[in-house]
Order: sequence, then structure tokens, then C-alpha cells
Amino acid sequence: MQPKPHVVVVGAGISGLTAAYRLGRAGAEVTVVEAAPRVGGKLHASPVAGVPVDAGAESVLARRPEALDLIDELGLSDRVEHPAPLPAAIYSRGRLRSFPKGQVMGVPGDLSALARSRVLSVPGVLRAGLDRVLPHTAMEGDPSVAGYIGARMGREVVERLVEPMLGGVYAGRAERLSLDSTLPQLAPQARQERSLARAVGRAAREQRARSAPGAPAFATLRGGIATLTRALADSGAARVETSATVRRMERTPSGGWSLTVGAAAPDAPASPPREVAADAVVLACPAPAAAKLLRPLAPAVADDLAGIEYASMAVVTFAYPASAFARRPPGSGFLVSAREHLTVKAATFSSLKWPWLSRELREAGRDPETVLVRCSIGRAGQEDRLQRGDDDLAAAAAADLAAVCGIAGDPVERRVTRWGGGIPQYNTGHGSRVERIRAEVAGLGGLAVCGAAYDGIGIPACIAGATRAAEEIRAPAAGAAGARAYTTTSDDPTRSHP
Repeated sequence: MQPKPHVVVVGAGISGLTAAYRLGRAGAEVTVVEAAPRVGGKLHASPVAGVPVDAGAESVLARRPEALDLIDELGLSDRVEHPAPLPAAIYSRGRLRSFPKGQVMGVPGDLSALARSRVLSVPGVLRAGLDRVLPHTAMEGDPSVAGYIGARMGREVVERLVEPMLGGVYAGRAERLSLDSTLPQLAPQARQERSLARAVGRAAREQRARSAPGAPAFATLRGGIATLTRALADSGAARVETSATVRRMERTPSGGWSLTVGAAAPDAPASPPREVAADAVVLACPAPAAAKLLRPLAPAVADDLAGIEYASMAVVTFAYPASAFARRPPGSGFLVSAREHLTVKAATFSSLKWPWLSRELREAGRDPETVLVRCSIGRAGQEDRLQRGDDDLAAAAAADLAAVCGIAGDPVERRVTRWGGGIPQYNTGHGSRVERIRAEVAGLGGLAVCGAAYDGIGIPACIAGATRAAEEIRAPAAGAAGARAYTTTSDDPTRSHP
């Protein structure tokens, strides 16, 4: 009987674990190696006030099917939770304001609604209105978000509406972010319409047509969306090793791969490097790590991978007693205009947005009126805001909450989570860079890449990219399995693979 193909997946975030799950279910023998001491990558939850609160991403976009379909496959559908129907706000011009109706990722489509929102100054609204009469703006190549939207509607729209939205997703700067890669739902219409506002209206109509009326836009899992990665790791589809890093990859005479794996985490027990044979490899690690592994084999693709920049950020989570609020928090949270110069770029009132958290607080014997607040800090180019200790960072976030929401008193608990180099930047030219990477990787044979650096930062996009990677290598891996060399070097045979 022909042996099962052996596939090594490098990285145990949502992308790597999804790829491993798909391959394992298809009949491959799969090993996942993860440098960190835990699985999940940027999906991670830990207790605050006695209940699990996500420290990274907290939800999935429900309009895309990939995440909810995977949740259903894993038997977790009974744990799906949707947010309460609360509005979000934006802190602009010194106060919280409602988002203007008819906007797509902050780009206004209804200029009357924009004026009524008072998010912009009067001159800013008048400048945005010029979009209706300006001649067509040429979109050659891959323009930046700020370059194109600023030309159509002015800098104030970019800084007070668009950049806060993109800063929450990409932690990037609109001057460098690619319009095509970060606003894919809008860019095609913008190329067809003379007016950007009309393009927004068209994109919004198409988005509504794809969504069921009244359907929630987001979803999570009770216990935190991070439980999705734990379920993948526990599915039995793959063998998962943590505190292990791949130090080198090379081709074998049989056409497969040999990976040198060793202990990675400082607190991991010392172990000698070992060689692991594989018929195929999926690189689901950050682009800089993939670049390091591929440089001896393919310098050109390594250069492209190394060219993907990353931004750092932090999430400060507080638990406040209800008495700290002079009035009920306004909605589900708020974004902060780039012109306001606050430390916090966004805040979410998690226990109000997600009713399951209040139920968990009650079951944990805590006051269900406790308000859990997540504050996001850090954009590309603002690393200096993160160069302070946890106490100082939390104090700065608490001061911003006091200024914006009138919170008085100290939190009963807080947690600081740092994501150093955690968010890939989709700068101009990103789409063509990814196309080159994929073409060059495919030429190496038995190798695929996936992760937030390529197909989108959201969880559904990562799942889709991981599924694609599994499909790309499935057939070549199956064909190579019969010719695999059954040799491996290790001082610990129980950790070896044939």
C-alpha cells in the first residue's frame, strides 16, 4: 500500500491550522510546527474579570462564508454568537459622533449625511462635495488610499473617516496603503465611476444584494473566537508541535523536502536539531520568517517576502465597575480620528457588544454590569507609542477613556497584550507582489504559502487562503509519497517522522 503523503505546515495560526485540517481530512499525514509555546497565533483569549476575552481578533465577518462554514464543520455552530445591535461612533473634532450613513470603510457616499454627522468641519464637507463636479481622476497602477480618496474628497475625509477605519484593520497609514488591496469592494467601482461618492453608493448596493436582509455583519464564538484555533488543533487531523522552529529547508534527491527543526522558545527544554522529511510544505508563518527559509533556495521570492512590512500594536483590556460610568457607554465602541492625537485608536465595549460576556460574568460570580473595554493602540510609524511599560501604556489608555467617555475611577482589572510586528501592511503594489510570490513558490514544487500577508487580514480571508494552499499541494504531495526517503535524524525517535 502506498504510504500517505507527509506534509509539514510551518505555523499554527488560523491559516496553518486550517491548511493542516484540510490536508489531514483529505488523507495526508500532517505535522504542524509552531515556534511559539502555544497555538493560535494572533487569535488568543485569556481571562479578564474571570471570563475569557479575546486579546487579538474578536470576530469574523459573517458576510463571507468561510469562517462560519468551518465553524459548522467543527461542530461549533451552537457556540456562535452575534453582536448586540448597537451603533459604533467616531471621536472627531473633540467629541463622539455617529458615522455618516451610506459610507463604505469610511468613504462617504451620501454627502448630505456626511454634513449632518459633523464628523468633518464645514470646509471639509465642502471639499468633499467637489467630488460631484471634479473631472475623472486617473487611476494608473495601484494608487494609495490617501492619494486617490484625497484627490476626490480632500484630506479631511481621509484623516477623519477613512484612516480610522483602515487603522483598525491594517494598523497602516493611508499614504502607503494600496487602494486595490485594502478597499477591494470599492476600487473596481471607483475605476468605472467619475464620482467617488457614486462609486461608494454602487459598492454599498452590491454589498446589500449579497447579504440577507437584517443578517448580522459579524459573529464570534462563546468563549472567544480564539476557541476556533483550539478546536482545529484538537481535531486530530494533524500532529501539532509547539516551541519548535524550522531553522532550514532544503530539497531532497527524491524531490521532497528536509526541514531542520529545533527548540524555539527561551523556556523550552533544550533539544538538538532534528531533520524532518516531508513530501510537501505549507509556509503559514509571517512573511519575514518565510523569506529567511526560502532565501537559500529562491532569492527573488525571498526579496518579495521580505518587502512585506509589518506594523506593531497593543491591546489593553480593562474591567470597569458600572459605577465608573456617569452614563451608559455610547454604543459598541468608537474609532478615533487621526487628527485627535490620542494614544488609543479604537475602543470596544466588549461586554455590551457581545451579550454572552455578561452572561459569563454572571456565571463566574462577577457583577454582570461590569464593563469590559478593549483599547487598540499603534499604527505603522507610531512605534514610539508602544515604547513604554505596561503600566504606562495602560495609564495612557485609561486617560483617553476618561477624556472621551467620562469614565471615573480605576479599573478593577486590566490586561496588556502586545503584538510586535503582528499586522502585515498592504502597501501600494501589494497585489502584484503577492502574484509574483505565488508564481515563484509554485515553481519550486510541493510548496505553498498562506496567511494574513497574502489574501486578507480577516479570519475568513485567512481560511480561504489556507484552503487554497492545501489544494495547491495536495496532488503533488500524493504523487511524491511513493518516492519519499524514509530517513530522518533525531535523538528522540518519538518526535521523528518517516
